[in-house]
Amino acid sequence: MIESPFMSLYRWFRQQYLFRVKALRLWFVLLFSLVFSAILVLQTPGVSFAQMNRPEIRGVWMTINDNVVLSDRPRMQEAIAQLDKLNFNSLYPVVWNSGYATYPSAVAQAAGSPYLHRGQQGHDILADLIAQAHSKGMKVIPWFEFGFMVPSSSELALAHPEWLTQKRDGGNTSEGETGEVVWLNPFHPEVQQFITNLVVEVVTQYDADGIQFDDHMSLPREFGYDRYTTELYRRETKRNPPSPQDAAWTKWRADKLTNYMVQLNRAVKARRPEAIFSVSPNYYDFAYKLHLQDWKAWVNQNIVDELIVQVYRRDLRGFTGQINRAEIQEAQQKIPTGIGVLTGLRKDRIPMAQIWEQVQALRERNLGMVFFYYESLWDMAPERPRDRQDSFLAMFPESVDRPVRPKPAIVVPTPKPTASPDPSNPPPSTPFPVESIPVLDPSIPPPWYEGSPGSVVQLK
Repeated sequence: MIESPFMSLYRWFRQQYLFRVKALRLWFVLLFSLVFSAILVLQTPGVSFAQMNRPEIRGVWMTINDNVVLSDRPRMQEAIAQLDKLNFNSLYPVVWNSGYATYPSAVAQAAGSPYLHRGQQGHDILADLIAQAHSKGMKVIPWFEFGFMVPSSSELALAHPEWLTQKRDGGNTSEGETGEVVWLNPFHPEVQQFITNLVVEVVTQYDADGIQFDDHMSLPREFGYDRYTTELYRRETKRNPPSPQDAAWTKWRADKLTNYMVQLNRAVKARRPEAIFSVSPNYYDFAYKLHLQDWKAWVNQNIVDELIVQVYRRDLRGFTGQINRAEIQEAQQKIPTGIGVLTGLRKDRIPMAQIWEQVQALRERNLGMVFFYYESLWDMAPERPRDRQDSFLAMFPESVDRPVRPKPAIVVPTPKPTASPDPSNPPPSTPFPVESIPVLDPSIPPPWYEGSPGSVVQLK
């Protein structure tokens, strides 16, 4: 049957009408979404567009648990692109964990740690991550997560028992988040040289923007009763080491650790003056009294360029109580300061509402934020990944610069030399020899990575 010209014209007009109705409906939905997002941001207490446009640390820690993403180049590129789209500006990838370097480290291998870590495509993960992030305008500050803490079964601990410190009862182990751990003696010159060599290796071999040390760049107060440290203490004070809680003994050890951090800062700045020397400790009373980490002294001695205090609290009252502490406000007047915010763990999924209210509390106080950790941003969460990503985009609607430490340049004080109590065994004056070491088969994973990103998790 032949359709009449009038019917054909009618059908054409009807198709045009339906097409325009659908187009208008789509534009209406889009406009509504934009208006709703704007209203949500404007009605959030304590937040203004001026606040969101000011310089702000917006970072995320990338842990061993994120290795599945980091070791696969396409997935890493996708992750960096997504973080850039959501206007993050800082990445903190782990480079030292469980006594192993997560990059091809000649220094670690020379000291007895035989695993050099590369990606699935045989690439250097850290170098690739830095290149990808820099192409998006993000800063990369490699993170020495475990500091002086290593598993008791690690090759490093077994190869250097003389590097380990001990408790008053002679024991040298404690229970860490990943099992039984031991502590490298932060007062021993060979340990100091080893850690310094690792740090210098990263800042000289990679185009990193800085280096970060966290709450494990410390020593639990129960430790420090090894032979080296007790002899040094007797030499300097004419006393035997007292109980772990003794105030003078605590200060002596904390001052020694501060003295080493001054030396470490000088080593970094001598090679990369522009490198950001970042620290991420616990709140001060806990850090100093229980872990000998006098980070207030580090800030006051001008060796810290950035402070990120870990405040992993579920309730807003506890969270704000910590970020209101006087030492955070004091540091904020001198250097860029932020707070570590927990976005979730494998067995503890954090709702986006909690993250949002904590970020708003930080913005009310002009503090930056670094999230722990990448996998829990949206892949390991109670909400759908797309919903979490949309929330972060509403939180960070525009890109901003990171705050910079005020000039003039810092003058780092000269550290006091520490004499070895054994004249026949003086501290090494040169770094460990770095020989030509072949890269191991990338298909063989290191022992701390057992095929599942949940096999090793560092809880803060």
